[in-house]
Amino acid sequence: MSRDDDDDKRPGAGGGIDPGREIAAVFDDLETLLKNGDVISALTSRGINASIALLAAHALRAYLADRKADAAEDFATVAEEIRGRLAVSAEGSVTDAGSQGEPSRSNGRR
Repeated sequence: MSRDDDDDKRPGAGGGIDPGREIAAVFDDLETLLKNGDVISALTSRGINASIALLAAHALRAYLADRKADAAEDFATVAEEIRGRLAVSAEGSVTDAGSQGEPSRSNGRR
């Protein structure tokens, strides 16, 4: 089987379906959700930054639209932001673990 034969069997090849509109609609809905105040509050309470999630969605939208350079730049930014937040979180955990002599705020015991 040649590569050309394989291309004809994939959706969208040779006049098949074009999922572009459906994908755009899904991302539009996701973007609306990620900009909703209640959703932002719920994500924030779980330690998830809605702005980073929105950028990740934007990156995936760009990748699926064959704008790979834009996608790569956005994904790199998302990864950098997440790594930075993980590092800060890990530093905070080390600091908290080092203060074993202080009473716990939850029950007042050591």
